[in-house]
Amino acid sequence: MDKFIVKGIIFDYGGTLDTNGGHWAAVLWSGYEKYQVPVNLNSFQEAYAYAERQMAIQPIIKSEFNFLEVLEAKLKVQFEYLIAAGYELDMLLANKIAFDGYSLAKSTIEQVKPLLHTLADRYPIVMVSNFYGNLKSVLADFGILSYFNSIVESAVVGVRKPDPAIYALGVQEMGLKAQEILVVGDSYGKDMVPAKTIGCQTLWLRGKTWGEDSLQDSSAADRQFNTIFDLLKLL
Repeated sequence: MDKFIVKGIIFDYGGTLDTNGGHWAAVLWSGYEKYQVPVNLNSFQEAYAYAERQMAIQPIIKSEFNFLEVLEAKLKVQFEYLIAAGYELDMLLANKIAFDGYSLAKSTIEQVKPLLHTLADRYPIVMVSNFYGNLKSVLADFGILSYFNSIVESAVVGVRKPDPAIYALGVQEMGLKAQEILVVGDSYGKDMVPAKTIGCQTLWLRGKTWGEDSLQDSSAADRQFNTIFDLLKLL
C-alpha cells in the first residue's frame, strides 16, 4: 500500500476525532430515535440547520463551555424550534440526548489519544474546525489540547468551511508548503474540496455520512478510509 509522504497534519474536529466519522446530525438523530422523540426526519433536519445558524450568529456558546454544555445548548435550540412548530416535546429528553452525545465523544477521544500522542511525536499538528469560539475549552476538557500546535477555529478567525481560506490559515500556522501537509476530515465538501483547492494532500474519513457527503464523487480526496484508527497505516 502506498503511503502518504507528509511533514505535517491538519485535522478537522467534529465528526472526525470525536465520533470516528459519524456526522453529528446522524448522531443526534439516533438520539431522537432512541428516546422516541415524536418528530419526523424532515422536521429534525430543519431544527438542526436552524440551531447551527443560531449558534453561529448568536452568543449562545460561552468560551468556557465544554462539549456537554455545547450539546445541551444545541439541543435546547432544536427543541425550542420544534415546540414552536407545534410539536409537544419533553425538554428533559434534550438533555438525555446531549449527555449520550457527550459520552460518545468522550469515549471516542479516549481511544484516539494514543494515536494523537504518536502523531504529535512525529509531526506538527494543527486543527481547523468550524466551531463556536470555545474549541480550546472542549479540547482541554477532553485532555487533547496539548497535542495541537495551533487551533484555527471559524468563530475566532472569521471564516468558515467550505471557504478554502480557513485551510490556508491552517497551512500558514503549520509553516510548511501546502503539498507537504495531509488534511484529515470527515466532510467531503467542507474538508476535502477546500483542502485540495489550496494544494494539500487529502484523506477522507468516510464514516456515517449525512446530506451532501452521501455523494459518490470523491475526486478531491486522494484516499478514503473508514476508521480514524487506521491512520498510522497510511503514514
